[in-house]
Amino acid sequence: MINPSEIKDKAGKKYISFLQSMIEEKHFTQLEIRGDKSYPKSSLSEFEKEILLLISQSKEKKGFGYTLDFQKVKTKYLGTQDLPIAIYFDTEKDLLKYLGKEKEAELFKGNCERIISTFPELRNWVIKHPSRIIQNQNEWESILKVCMFFKQIPKPNLYVRELPISVHTKFVERNQSIIKELLDVLIPEFLDPQEKSFEKRFYLKFSEPQVRFKILDKEISNNYFSGLDDIAIPISQFEKLNLPLQKVIVVENKTTLYTTLTLPRMDKTIAIFGSGYSVYNLKNVNWFANLELLYWGDIDVQGFEILSQFRGYFSHTKSVLMDKQTFDKYFENDSGTLTNLTTQLNLTDSEEELYNILKTNNWRLEQEKIPFDYVANHFLHWS
Repeated sequence: MINPSEIKDKAGKKYISFLQSMIEEKHFTQLEIRGDKSYPKSSLSEFEKEILLLISQSKEKKGFGYTLDFQKVKTKYLGTQDLPIAIYFDTEKDLLKYLGKEKEAELFKGNCERIISTFPELRNWVIKHPSRIIQNQNEWESILKVCMFFKQIPKPNLYVRELPISVHTKFVERNQSIIKELLDVLIPEFLDPQEKSFEKRFYLKFSEPQVRFKILDKEISNNYFSGLDDIAIPISQFEKLNLPLQKVIVVENKTTLYTTLTLPRMDKTIAIFGSGYSVYNLKNVNWFANLELLYWGDIDVQGFEILSQFRGYFSHTKSVLMDKQTFDKYFENDSGTLTNLTTQLNLTDSEEELYNILKTNNWRLEQEKIPFDYVANHFLHWS
């Protein structure tokens, strides 16, 4: 036989659909709860206990909640008994008070009216997402202010905290998810649907990743950067660089970046700090396509996986100082970091052979541990 706890659980599952009917202004109809028609067959006292518990939490006893309809039934084991044949909530008030949702539902209704009166085009969204209304129940005044701003000034080209909206400076950042959902409906023609980032999607300024690079050609350094040779600029500016370059060296570690300045003369060359897997920031640097690209990383599984990632963007990339001869010469029995990667990598046969050795034994040779004179002699080939 169903018990009060199970009735509350089943009623709770109907709460969202009730809220949807409220938005649609549908008249409340009797809400039925399906019960378990079975009953204890061996113990009259147990049966009576269950019946009394069910009645004790009903509207008849508490003044609100579910109503029970009984019918005399001749049972096989317990004789003739009054059994509940229907369980239902007669009124909206009965349901909400029973669930403890009276204040929430009232606030929900007020928020829905506010949203729809401000933006009628959000009516279908509101009907579809009652839980989102409730999750943000205390924020709707500010959320609608933000939406109104974007409706009036799409593509503002400002930083989030520069937006002239009378809300907390961090409000938009903290509520990006719900604001995005609404703006997708309100200004579909003024957003970039391919972008997941809030700032990029709605044409806001944002803090870009910086690309740090060393200029290894003194002439380029003097002619274009007033003699500066260690530079960091936003990725969007780096993508637009127009320098007389022939070669780019991407290095995994910052320490190795400093080493590149003391390499043999490297005409028309720059070295870039790839910062491990952050090489993905470079994937749209189109002018790389016409240059010689060298990647120099640690001789470990991650080093080769990053090489593979970068080669996925620029297939003509060559690795340097990531060969078995270098590894065998300077390996000091250091352990690496295990990897779970199982996909096919963009590696040459010799690179893949070394990668499998490193992966099997969990070995690692950091690029900083390779002596500089060995590095310098190696780069003579590339100068």
